[in-house]
Amino acid sequence: MDISVWFFISSGLFLGWSLGANHAVNVFGTAVVSKMVKFKTAALIGGVFVIIGSVVSGAGTTKTITDLGSINAIAGSFSVALAVGIAVTLMTKAQLPVSTSQAVIGGIIGWNLFTGSPTDLNSLTKILFSWVASPLIAAISAFLIFKLIKNTILKWRIHLLELDYYTRIGLIIVGALASYSLGANNIANVMGMFISAPLFSDFSVWGLFTISGIEQLFLLGGLAIAIGIFTYGDRVMETVGTDLYKISPITGFVVVLAEFLVLSLFTSQTLEAFLLRNNLPSIPLVPLSTTQAFIGAIIGVGMAKDPLSIDFRVLGRIAAGWVIAPVSAGLMTFISLFFIQNVFEQKVIHPVPYEISKSVVVKLHKEGIDTTNLYDVTGKRYFNTKIFRNELLERNKYSNNDLFLIFNLALVDSFKVDTLLFNDFPDAYKYTPIQKAIISGLQGKSFSHKMDFQQAVFVDSVWIKTGNKLEDREMDEKMLALEDLFRVKTNNKKSNHNTPVKNVK
Repeated sequence: MDISVWFFISSGLFLGWSLGANHAVNVFGTAVVSKMVKFKTAALIGGVFVIIGSVVSGAGTTKTITDLGSINAIAGSFSVALAVGIAVTLMTKAQLPVSTSQAVIGGIIGWNLFTGSPTDLNSLTKILFSWVASPLIAAISAFLIFKLIKNTILKWRIHLLELDYYTRIGLIIVGALASYSLGANNIANVMGMFISAPLFSDFSVWGLFTISGIEQLFLLGGLAIAIGIFTYGDRVMETVGTDLYKISPITGFVVVLAEFLVLSLFTSQTLEAFLLRNNLPSIPLVPLSTTQAFIGAIIGVGMAKDPLSIDFRVLGRIAAGWVIAPVSAGLMTFISLFFIQNVFEQKVIHPVPYEISKSVVVKLHKEGIDTTNLYDVTGKRYFNTKIFRNELLERNKYSNNDLFLIFNLALVDSFKVDTLLFNDFPDAYKYTPIQKAIISGLQGKSFSHKMDFQQAVFVDSVWIKTGNKLEDREMDEKMLALEDLFRVKTNNKKSNHNTPVKNVK
């Protein structure tokens, strides 16, 4: 592998280190501050479970990050990760538990603004929803858990030494679980911007199993987070552990347990599948602000135990950090991209062709988009995102949602149906005989737009949505698998560009 790849990925490793240093307080801070667990013990346990969570369950939230901004050049990924890492490190130096998730989102939006790429507001809305919901759910959970413990266990008159022993064991268990969830949920923040610019090839381990390039990225990111926990994690603990609210061992257990529950809600693909299977609304899988969940849990315990003991001035300082982090990360990303591109002459975005075909115009019209002034650009191909965007805006004042739809439909994403590939394709998705027959009938056909490929392959009378959320999700995955199979690969468009990232079982 080219040594430059390791240089560029170093910013992601730096971001992982910063995240671990800043978020150690969220998983074992209460145990360490309350003197129930030694820091080195906590850091070792936390580091191991962060790595396991990153590799085993890190796939769920990563797609949301790549949907928000698909950074397809490694120099662009480097710039975003470096800017976010610096922002998080500065907040850490100020002893403020910053939201890394918010900083990452700020960085990706900074990249979108610099390159002229429209932002997926649907993905952004999911993330913003989680920022509001996670601290509220954590606060309510912590409030109820503390009330339950107070009215049950604490009334059993357990000897103090025995109670301390059980509490210490409980802190270690919930700390390990929270560390696992931290890795699973936040590896998207560390390595999500590198997914669309894949760096590692899959390799087989003695023919027993294969480690994908994405799993290798997750492993490196998990290691970086673990090192951050061990080397610098104790520095932030004092702010939350002693300033915002005086934490006892029992309250520490409650806080981390509530945080773990919230992280699991927004990370677990198993829970998502259960909800979909029962035709229930699913919880979006998004990279959470674990700090917000942690702070919310502390406030919940404080409200249940003694509302007057909460120092809301410290909470104000922490909340200010949540605002400063994404704004500063976005600005630093924009500036760093300018220097990387214009001073160091590195590509921060690989040219992607866009072309408004007649079928694209028809589809846009059906979607209610004004296409009156688009006919003079029909058939023209654009390789610069900013120029294409400006050409569109000169003809109409399109909203961000309109631009996002136009960009998606106009993207030249070439496909060629090759039944030999399909015959060798593992039948994990269980395609029906009719679906296979349609694909066979398109042998050798080429398509320059995804929309045209989809209209030819995914015939409405065959690919029928049942209304069952889980079955419909599985059908979407079958469609994505076919798209990736027949996509014409280029140097900058790898096979995992649009394929859903799956968990390692």
